[in-house]
Amino acid sequence: MKIQRPYPKVTISPKAERSVKDGHPWIYGEEIRKTEGDLQNGGLVDVFAGNAYMGTGFYNSLSKIAVRLISRNANDVFDARFWRRRAEYAVRYRRTVMPGPDFACCRLVHGEADMMPGLTVDRYGDILSVQITCLGMELVRDTVYRALLDVLAEMGETIAGIYERNDVALRVREGLPEYKGWYRAEGIPVRESAVAEIVENGVKYLVDVENGQKTGFFLDQKYNRAAVARIAAGKRVLDCFAHTGSFGLNAALGGAEHVTCVDVSQPALDMARENAHRNGLDKKMDFLCADVFDLLTELAGRKSRDYDFIILDPPAFTKSRKTIGSASRGYKEINLKAMKLLPRGGYLATCSCSHFMTDELFRKMLAAAAKDAAVSLRQVEARRQSPDHPILWNVPETEYLKFYIFQVV
Repeated sequence: MKIQRPYPKVTISPKAERSVKDGHPWIYGEEIRKTEGDLQNGGLVDVFAGNAYMGTGFYNSLSKIAVRLISRNANDVFDARFWRRRAEYAVRYRRTVMPGPDFACCRLVHGEADMMPGLTVDRYGDILSVQITCLGMELVRDTVYRALLDVLAEMGETIAGIYERNDVALRVREGLPEYKGWYRAEGIPVRESAVAEIVENGVKYLVDVENGQKTGFFLDQKYNRAAVARIAAGKRVLDCFAHTGSFGLNAALGGAEHVTCVDVSQPALDMARENAHRNGLDKKMDFLCADVFDLLTELAGRKSRDYDFIILDPPAFTKSRKTIGSASRGYKEINLKAMKLLPRGGYLATCSCSHFMTDELFRKMLAAAAKDAAVSLRQVEARRQSPDHPILWNVPETEYLKFYIFQVV
């Protein structure tokens, strides 16, 4: 006898069927061929290809991604126990791959990579900083938050508040309002201050969860910063797009002779200076408010040899396939100038945080820049985002950060 499912039904195209079978959790609106039942935005729908059940996910007709799968198991019941299992699985993974003090400052939930679409949860000591960009996830957030707090409490971890950084334009496309503030519910603590002190790779930081970039801090470069620190001893370092100085601080603590941090934002540099002071590194670091493109041009123009280690950590130059060409030219410009500025035997750390700038494109760009600079690149390390931002091979969108260290020879 056929089991009656309690959810509305969508039937998808052959193209979408192939994608889902390959493990991708997204179904676009134009890939839905037929609907049955009362579909509600934010509600659950069963996905079928012909008569074959493919999975269950959150539906939203307002979004380009009409369905985000949360399960492929027809026996799943989507109650509090389901979300508790999801939360426990995600948190226990972090405790394994981010052991010891790293667990106190890491990403606990990374959206689709944890089968919790549109949900980002970053931990900064006793604060959870949360961002939701999926309507369905917004509707179950109370259950998910309590599950996360329960799992952490059982591990002996104390959380003093959940801060919601839902001030992103992406929410508007889902029909959600933009806002930020403490999550308030019965039995959930609220911290007095949204500023947390963290320690990463031995470096002390103050993180402003309310006003900082993204959810407060860029956690994905944690081990890449440690890689920079390992080879920084005795070097004169130029940290470009320094923001609040995380790469430069790691280099200075790693024994760099001197570090110059450059960023176009004076408030970011003010915080970088404060971070240097907190770590007793004032005398080893200076801070320059300038456009990195202009600065590199000026340094190249006077054939500067002031630095033997240059770090390039730019913001994403592209957030769509349409602008890949111009983004590639921007990446090439800064890398070419950095290669020309470095002496033979100098070091270059360079990265891209754009998913659309694939590793293949990034490597081709670097090769072209090296050719134009008339140098060779000796690869020291090739890295990705830290493992608390896991990459699912069947979901290319989860891989976005490319990070390389070279010696220029």
